[in-house]
Amino acid sequence: MAELGTRLFSEPESWMAHLPGAPRVAAGYEVLHRISKTYEKPEFGLSSVSAHGKKVAVLEETTVAETFCLLKHFRRLSDDNGVNAAMGADPVVLLVAPLSGHYATLLRDTVCTLLASADVYITDWIDARMVPLDRGDFTLDDYVRYVRAFIHVIGAARLHVIAVCQPAVPVLSAAALMASAGETETRSLTLMGGPIDTRHSKTEVNEFATGHTLSWFKAYLTDYVPVRYPGRGRRVYPGFLLHAGFMALNPSRHLGSHWDFYRDLVAGDLNDAEEHRRFYDEFNAVMDLPAEYYLDCIRTVFQEQQLPRGVRYVAGARVAPEAITRPSLFTIEGELDNISGPGETRAALELCSGIPIDRKRHLTVEGAGHYGIFSGRRWRTVVYPEVRRFIAEAEARATQQ
Repeated sequence: MAELGTRLFSEPESWMAHLPGAPRVAAGYEVLHRISKTYEKPEFGLSSVSAHGKKVAVLEETTVAETFCLLKHFRRLSDDNGVNAAMGADPVVLLVAPLSGHYATLLRDTVCTLLASADVYITDWIDARMVPLDRGDFTLDDYVRYVRAFIHVIGAARLHVIAVCQPAVPVLSAAALMASAGETETRSLTLMGGPIDTRHSKTEVNEFATGHTLSWFKAYLTDYVPVRYPGRGRRVYPGFLLHAGFMALNPSRHLGSHWDFYRDLVAGDLNDAEEHRRFYDEFNAVMDLPAEYYLDCIRTVFQEQQLPRGVRYVAGARVAPEAITRPSLFTIEGELDNISGPGETRAALELCSGIPIDRKRHLTVEGAGHYGIFSGRRWRTVVYPEVRRFIAEAEARATQQ
């Protein structure tokens, strides 16, 4: 009804659009429509990028299809053999997207920037409501197993792994398990805004996670997928609850943004209005998480801090970050991050005592919140140049060995 109201009071062909005050009514209806509608999974939509001074085509391919995740590869193609040769020599990057409610397309800007100088893979997580119940459960241990398997498929010898936010813990766990097992280790690890050790900050997220029992989370924040979805009967942490939580972290900002959107519509400022739509089309698109995985994260990462305390086990094997020796390690934090606060990610530098000090780096991005370290202006102008330099140094070091 809100969408219909928007059209009736805005489209030139409608007589109602010519009534006094019609722009305000149409704007009000559109704001209501966008607040209440269901947002589908966005597309990456990357058909071309600039690489090595040329515009090259990008082909999105699925390399591995697991039950809860697709390993996507953004293959770059050019009709210039010299450019193809240069791209073939670029570092290989696995970008591990968070499984925390938003789709992997939230990292579109990250992917697009990296493609200028790297061969990029990404974990594209599948909405749990779309996975039939008979396909089994998905736990935090399964997440670690997926990451480890993807590294094997791509090939660890030339690989640089970047974990954005939540996957910092399973990525570090996978790297530690591979090192302990004597497997080939990756060339570098970059951990960005992740909860490696949540004892280092008192964010609202950490306080909320430790302020309730695990049984409370299960009773009040998980439910069963309705019958209209393929995953009917699967217990999940619903995406709309996560979305509400994100909105609650910055309520004044989001309310102000919607008010500005209303005023832009009334004033006919279509460019700013379209920018608002573009951002919230991505931000409002959320997915359900497997309940067992969500509860695992609450317990092992936030309540018990198993990884930094040295008591984390996966399939009977202890996760020992000190066993990691080959990769260079880069930790990145946002100065104003209210989701993974300062100190949480940097803790990995001390945990990975087997990595020499000259192969460890840290960056605190001044003025950046959580999203600013991997998307937007600060990512492109401050963070990415440092990541590119770090990977280039790791590449040079690996080729000299």
